[in-house]
Amino acid sequence: MTAYNRVLLKLSGEVFGGGEVGLDLDVINALAAEVAEVAKSGVQIAIVVGGGNFFRGAELQQRGMERARADYMGMLGTVMNCLALQDFVEKHGVETRVQTAITMGQVAEPYIPRRAIRHMEKGRVVIFGAGAGMPFFSTDTVAAQRALETRCEVILMGKQGVDGVYDSDPKTNPSAVKFDTLTYDEYLARDLKVADATGIAMARDNKMDMVFFNLSTPGTIVRAVRGEKIGTLVTSAT
Repeated sequence: MTAYNRVLLKLSGEVFGGGEVGLDLDVINALAAEVAEVAKSGVQIAIVVGGGNFFRGAELQQRGMERARADYMGMLGTVMNCLALQDFVEKHGVETRVQTAITMGQVAEPYIPRRAIRHMEKGRVVIFGAGAGMPFFSTDTVAAQRALETRCEVILMGKQGVDGVYDSDPKTNPSAVKFDTLTYDEYLARDLKVADATGIAMARDNKMDMVFFNLSTPGTIVRAVRGEKIGTLVTSAT
């Protein structure tokens, strides 16, 4: 049994590299196997892919690059991750389509929401790349926007090595406390940094729940789609 009919899965770029720069094909294959299992169960799934394993615009800016140009480089990195994931998901027997916010017709379709919905209705996995196609927008914000426009029921925020939302960074504070459930207002009031505040506010304003969980643990994507209690649920409900 699954808890949802249509979901938006956000995959952090870091997981594609196994925490390193570049691509870890064994990790991508494991992710693809879970995505394919979800699709074969009848759940419609769209995916927004990050690019942090290649480029992060904000970090390149700190090293002296102009921010907008650095962000465009990051968008291109997300497309490389999309194509890698597409290849492995199809190896597991599920049709996919990559749609990008920047036109690149030889490798992907343009982002067209109604076409994306139609692909999902036909059982295809739709992978969104190139972020929002504009600088200064994080892929977390894009995940919220794409989920809303393609009428998904929940945003599943897969993170590298972090199993939910904590009151402080668990990597630097061993005493950090994890939340099981959190409202969007509480998240923003505490100025938590697990996801971009713009995406959080967009999801809150449109009453779209998010589930934060650890992609590094095998089977968590399938468990999240089943509605099992994993990670942290961030919700508009009080």
